[in-house]
Amino acid sequence: MLFNSYTFIIFFALVLALHYAPFPWRVKKFNLLIASYLFYVAWNPPFVLLLWLSTIVDWFVARWMAKTESRGGRRLALLVSLGVNLGLLGYFKYGQFLLDNFVTMAGMVGIAYQPPDFQIILPVGISFYTFQTLSYSIDVYRGNARPWSSFLDFALYVTFFPQLVAGPIVRATGFLPQCLTPVRASGRNFAWGLNLLLLGLFEKIVVADGLLAPVVDEAFAVRSIDTILAWVGALAFAGQIFCDFAGYSTCAIGVAMCLGFALPDNFRFPYAAIGFSDFWRRWHISLSTWLRDYLYIPLGGNRGRTHVNLMLTMLLGGLWHGASWTFVAWGGLHGLFLVGERGLRRTPAADWPFWRSYLGKFFLAALTFGLVCIAWVFFRAESFSQAWAFLNAMLFKPGYGETQQVLSSLRVMSVLGVVGVLLLVHWTLRDTTLEDAANKLPHLGLAALNTAMIVTIIMMPGEDHAFIYFQF
Repeated sequence: MLFNSYTFIIFFALVLALHYAPFPWRVKKFNLLIASYLFYVAWNPPFVLLLWLSTIVDWFVARWMAKTESRGGRRLALLVSLGVNLGLLGYFKYGQFLLDNFVTMAGMVGIAYQPPDFQIILPVGISFYTFQTLSYSIDVYRGNARPWSSFLDFALYVTFFPQLVAGPIVRATGFLPQCLTPVRASGRNFAWGLNLLLLGLFEKIVVADGLLAPVVDEAFAVRSIDTILAWVGALAFAGQIFCDFAGYSTCAIGVAMCLGFALPDNFRFPYAAIGFSDFWRRWHISLSTWLRDYLYIPLGGNRGRTHVNLMLTMLLGGLWHGASWTFVAWGGLHGLFLVGERGLRRTPAADWPFWRSYLGKFFLAALTFGLVCIAWVFFRAESFSQAWAFLNAMLFKPGYGETQQVLSSLRVMSVLGVVGVLLLVHWTLRDTTLEDAANKLPHLGLAALNTAMIVTIIMMPGEDHAFIYFQF
């Protein structure tokens, strides 16, 4: 079920009606749990079994660890959780990828192996709820959390429908305490939640799908690409991936807020980041903090092999996004950017007063965004050959002449305008929040802005498109 569908509007209206009906709190939580399962079943009913398996395994693993005093027993319990969750993720997400690479390597040594022909379907949201349940088991193992007493609460934590299929990745310590007492949104929070839902839908339907996706698809379909089209395609994808993913997170946070629940921010104007450490404090925050707490720090963090730990974390973070070497390359590029940034900060040039000036910060932000766009090429490309063609046109072998055959000057200017406005918004709001910015607007101005978004969404032609991160 898509947020950007009429089906969801009906579904959400029914959920709200049940949630604010005069039922006991336990009944309301049960209603939310059933609604969450229905939301997931709408994609592919059999895969709800995997969701149940992860829920049951981590529930009992946590209780097992609480009852076991021996360190070996606790480690065994954690290994069960890791084995089941990562085993399911590995099979469904990386099974075909590993098999294809095995066939390729066998062919390189002269072995013509032809595996059975079968297709593995990727369950929607498995990367997100796997990391979510794993964080609970790991926190209990570390002693940072205690096993929760209510299975209903825990099941709702794993399956809460607003963020189930594409995040934010929620920690048990942040969500489960909200289940203790009845939650309902105040009038102000309910209105702001609807505003966030509207903004997220506008980002997805109008900007990502309506304005940018067609340009991205056409640019990446060109075999012999020129410099202008390559940069326009890269910039358009930078805007598309942000508005698509941040649009989902904004919708999820808004829907949860309407129900009285608080979800963590997932984006904080990342295209205004000054450096890559800052970028990853602003982009997909729930994943970057998960990788920091459960991978980077256990590897050693800033102690000892810092550069190696950074590279391993970013390579695995890239692989988390998809079973393809292009995603690994994307993660590796960000790892190199982070390592290079750490090295530059230790040079005398890092202390120049210029970098603390407005112009210096703006230059660093522009450089960061440019390198992010270069890395996005690997994220979007379907193969290394396509990525190299883009990078050659963008950086190494400038050429001109193909753009007019694919995109009109008006469409090129529209992409540059949309991305320019996006960058301006990020730079203007980089040190504040959406809510604070909205509170500074007059009520009439906010109402006019909401009306304009509603009208634009209704008038936008085309069919409903799934969010990009559903494939991860």
